[in-house]
Amino acid sequence: MALLTYLAINAGVAVVLFLTLWAACVRIRDVTVVDAFWAFGMVVVAVSSLIQAHEPTPRRLLLTGLCALWGLRLGGYLFWRWRSHGPDRRYITMFARAEAKNGWGYAEAAMRLVFATQVPLLFIVCLPVQLGQFAAEPRALGPLAWVGAALALVGVFFEALGDAQLTRHRKDPAMAGKVLRTGLWRYTRHPNYFGDACVWWGLWLIAAETPIGFWALPGPILLTWTLIKWSGLPTVERRLQKTRPDYAQYIATTSGFIPWPPKRA
Repeated sequence: MALLTYLAINAGVAVVLFLTLWAACVRIRDVTVVDAFWAFGMVVVAVSSLIQAHEPTPRRLLLTGLCALWGLRLGGYLFWRWRSHGPDRRYITMFARAEAKNGWGYAEAAMRLVFATQVPLLFIVCLPVQLGQFAAEPRALGPLAWVGAALALVGVFFEALGDAQLTRHRKDPAMAGKVLRTGLWRYTRHPNYFGDACVWWGLWLIAAETPIGFWALPGPILLTWTLIKWSGLPTVERRLQKTRPDYAQYIATTSGFIPWPPKRA
């Protein structure tokens, strides 16, 4: 199968998935669930790649399996959070501004502000599990792939533990309005984002042992940039600095991304 055909089928699958989700979100007037389907969508693309490749080599199975482990865990957690906490206020504010400023209805705002960017971003970030499965050779997993697998597993564990600690913190009435400073959150302000990045850099290392898989490098680069500079840290920290009086001190003493021992206050 030609590479362009292979990628075009994956892109088509992602478009159909997100158009269906867009229609459902417009019907319920809540797009919050798109965060969960960001992770689920990557699993769908990984499985689509595996099906098209026909032969389930160890590398293909490893890439798909690790992506599924990450995506189903994260997507399930975000779906549970949506069902437990309701609509995300970020989207409520964003859509209210779009209606007031541009006169967009809900369907148009959802497409322009949310869904139009989801498919291209997902497609690029997912390049390691796409390009890494395209070439059948080399069949054996080398040292780079095993390092990548270990890094991805560390990322899944790191992100899952960080989410669990944050959930427990939010459920504790004594911690209401306070910044979480224990566990992984003592060493990084965003253990979940750091875990995310580890997973996709790990998947890229597995893919990079194939001739074409190396060229999936834009995937983890884009994801890391998105987490650190665009919709990750900046968005969360702007909100927390407004709602948590002691968050400025937390920023001054705690690493923003890579885990590191905290500084003295």
